[in-house]
Amino acid sequence: MDRDDWNRRYVGSELIWTATPNRFLVAEAEGLAPGRALDMACGEGRNAVWLAERGWAVTGVDFSDVALEKARRLAEARNVEVDWVLADVVDHHPEPGTYDLVVILYLQVPAADRGAVLGSAAAAVARDGTLVLVAHDRSNVEHGHGGPQDVRVLYTADDVAGDLEGTGLRVERGEVVERPVETPDGERVALDLLVRAHRD
Repeated sequence: MDRDDWNRRYVGSELIWTATPNRFLVAEAEGLAPGRALDMACGEGRNAVWLAERGWAVTGVDFSDVALEKARRLAEARNVEVDWVLADVVDHHPEPGTYDLVVILYLQVPAADRGAVLGSAAAAVARDGTLVLVAHDRSNVEHGHGGPQDVRVLYTADDVAGDLEGTGLRVERGEVVERPVETPDGERVALDLLVRAHRD
C-alpha cells in the first residue's frame, strides 16, 4: 500500500487499531530505563504515546499525514509530547547512534525495503541501545489468523537477522510469538515475529 492508500484507510475520527500499546513492545520495553526512543512507521501513535507516558523522549515517523494528525490528537489527549516526523521510513535516515530504543511494529514491506529500513534503524541505535521489531510472521499465512496474505511482505527471524548482519547489533531474541485475536467466531491466534537486538 502506498501513502494515498494508507491516508484513505486512516480517514475518520476513530482509531483504526486501538489506543492500547502493542503487548510485545510493553513486555520488551518495561524493563528499560527511559531515554530517547524512535518509533518507525508509528501510524496513529499508540506505541509512541505509551512510551512518552513512561518518560521516553519519543520521535514517531510515518508517511501518512492523516495518521500523524490522529497521533497528535492522541498525544494531546494523554498530555504528552512526541516529535512527529512526516517521512517514508524506506527513505528516512534518522541520526545515527542517537536512540536508546528503536521500534518497528508491523511494517510489512518487500525484502529490499525492509533491508533499507532495518539498516537505517540499526544505525540509529545508540551504544547500549535496543531495537525491537514485531511483525506478522511468514508462518501466519498457513498456521495463524489475519494479517497480510502476501508472502512477499512477510518475513522470519532469520530474514531480520540477515538484514542486521554487519550493523553491530546482536540479536538477543528472534522467535514466533502467539497473539490472541478476538473474532465474531471466537478467539483465534495470530503468529507474530518478535526480534530484540542490542548494541553493546
